[in-house]
Amino acid sequence: MAILVTGGAGYIGSHMVWALLDAGHEVVVVDRLSTGFRWAVAPAARFYLGDVGDVVILEQIFAENSIDAIIHFAGSIVVPDSVGDPLDYYDNNTGNTRTLLSTAIRAGIKNVIFSSTAAVYGTPDDCLPVKETALLRPENPYGRSKLMTEIMLRDSALAYDFRYVALRYFNVAGADAHGRAGQSSKRATHLLKVACEAALGERQGVDVYGTDYDTSDGTGVRDYIHVSDLVAAHLKALDYLSAGGASLVANCGYGEGYSVLDVLKTVQKVSGRRFEIRRRDRRPGDAAYVVADPSLARTVLDWVPTHDSLEHIVETALKWERRLVEVEGQDIEALRKRLSAIWQ
Repeated sequence: MAILVTGGAGYIGSHMVWALLDAGHEVVVVDRLSTGFRWAVAPAARFYLGDVGDVVILEQIFAENSIDAIIHFAGSIVVPDSVGDPLDYYDNNTGNTRTLLSTAIRAGIKNVIFSSTAAVYGTPDDCLPVKETALLRPENPYGRSKLMTEIMLRDSALAYDFRYVALRYFNVAGADAHGRAGQSSKRATHLLKVACEAALGERQGVDVYGTDYDTSDGTGVRDYIHVSDLVAAHLKALDYLSAGGASLVANCGYGEGYSVLDVLKTVQKVSGRRFEIRRRDRRPGDAAYVVADPSLARTVLDWVPTHDSLEHIVETALKWERRLVEVEGQDIEALRKRLSAIWQ
C-alpha cells in the first residue's frame, strides 16, 4: 500500500517510515520540520516539506500519490508549552487535523491511524492500570487537544465513509535497534532522552519535577514503551483496518510502571556514569501515576511487544545518543552520509 505519514521526520514518525518500508509499503512523508529533521527520513520515502494544515500541499500529495491510508503523527507534544500557549496547541493538534481529515475525506481516503496520548486520561483513579473505558479528563491543553481530535474522528467516521484507529501512547522511549533512527531533538523533554544526555556529559544533570506524589518514591510513575513496539502496533492497526476492522481506540503500553527515579537509576547503571539529580517542584498539568492496560491492542490488533525491558529501552537510547554526540558539529550532509552508511 501507499501510506502517508504526517510528521515522518520526527522521532516516532521516522521510525514508522522505516517500519513501513521494511514491510514493503510505499511511503510518502509530509513534515514542516519544526521539530523533525530532513536527514531523519529514510531515503526511499517521498518527502514533501509542508504543514498538515495547508490544504494546497495536501491536495498536491493526494493528486500525485495513490494514498491508501494515513498515519498521523504531526503535532505538538510538550505539556508545559501547552499550558503556556494553549491556543497554539489547539491550532496545531486539533485545527490542523481537522484540515487534514476534511481534505483526506474529499480525496477518498478510507483509513486513518491517529497518534493520540494517555494524557486524555489525566490522573485515573477508577481503574489501574487504566483501560480505554476510563473517565477521560485531561489535565492540560495538550491532552485536551488530542481528546478533541479523537471526538472529531469518532463523529466524522459516523458521518463519512472512513474508519480509524486512535492509539493512546504512554511514554515512548528508546531507539531503532539497527541505529537508523532515534530521538534527536535538542529541545526534547522526554525523561529518557534528557537522562542519556546527562550520562554522556551533554547536560549538567536532570531535574525531577515533583518528589511528593503518592507513589513508592514520591516521583511520577509512567508506562514506558519502546518506540519499535509502538510502530509495530501501528502496522497491526494498518492490517486491521485493511481487513475491514471497525474504528477502534486502544492503549499502547506494557502495563508496567516505572518511577522517574527508577528510570534515572537504570540509565546510570547501563551507562556506568553518574549525574546530578536535582529535585524540583511539580510542573502544572503533570499526573502522578499513569500505567496502561494494553489488553485491547493485544487481543483485537494481535499486537505482541518484543522490546518490553527497561534496560533494553535504555541501551538503545544510549546507543543513539552516543552516535549524535559523535557527529555533533558536522553539517547535515555529513550526518546523512554517516547514517546512510549505517542504513546500508
